[in-house]
Amino acid sequence: MTAEPSIVGREHWTKKGEMRLFLWEKPAGASPGPRGTVLFVHGYSMASQPTFDLEVPGRSDSSAMDSFARLGYDTWCVDMEGYGRSDKQRSINFDIANGADDLAAATEYIRRTRGVESFLMYGVSSGALRAALFAERHPERVRRLALDAFVWTGRGSPTLAERTKRLPEYKSRNRRPIDHAFVRSIFTRDHPGTADDETVAAFADAILALDDWVPTGTYVDMCANLPVVDPARITVPTIVMRGEYDGIASFEDLMDFFARLPNPDKQFAVMPGIAHASFQQKNYRIPYHILHSFFSQPAPVYRGH
Repeated sequence: MTAEPSIVGREHWTKKGEMRLFLWEKPAGASPGPRGTVLFVHGYSMASQPTFDLEVPGRSDSSAMDSFARLGYDTWCVDMEGYGRSDKQRSINFDIANGADDLAAATEYIRRTRGVESFLMYGVSSGALRAALFAERHPERVRRLALDAFVWTGRGSPTLAERTKRLPEYKSRNRRPIDHAFVRSIFTRDHPGTADDETVAAFADAILALDDWVPTGTYVDMCANLPVVDPARITVPTIVMRGEYDGIASFEDLMDFFARLPNPDKQFAVMPGIAHASFQQKNYRIPYHILHSFFSQPAPVYRGH
């Protein structure tokens, strides 16, 4: 069997004001890819490359960026300010709104260097909130929007109910420490067994190679400031992806959000056997399939009157 050709990544840097942001690109075989450009947006606890370009021995298509590049997409991710290789020196907690600012800087850089005007955008967990807020602010830059492990008001969320007990601690400082035990807890808090030990270990190693402290801003927003986005103002085609066992949001909360999205080009997908962090789950090929189907959906020929 012929081995799949390796996809070479390229690092990029841009500025948001005086702050430097790190971007990582893995292009399609023929760039620009015929299917469009995907911008992956990471969540609270980890930088972008561990989330979207994770290599695990024996786990084929482990890197989402490689998988989507082979499907014909140009793929990008960006470390939010406060994470990974991006600048971390400001004395702030790097909240959801600050992350939406990062996406504005990242998309402007890619537009300037690659000529991309409108993106296929995927955000996971607090990254989904960042992506949704960015889509509110800049709908002209979002071709299609995917929100995975998303939460709207927090109503009925067991994860946020537990997290809110520590809200005074999160408000008291801008960063908090993380370790291997914390990363493992992401995969055990909702439904143990949805991710294999080798993937969790590789994920934790990759995260901690870049960060052993992470900002508290998205935790504070998710515990005290929801909702931070207005579905009525998200006018782009949108899919809401929810893991069967994910505790970050209740079905009722997400269905209420979904019903208020004004664009008729919208979908709600439940991913069986998946909890939080779907790309690191045993069933990771399900979110890949859902996302590719949504991103490659043909435009409607007829829209009515």
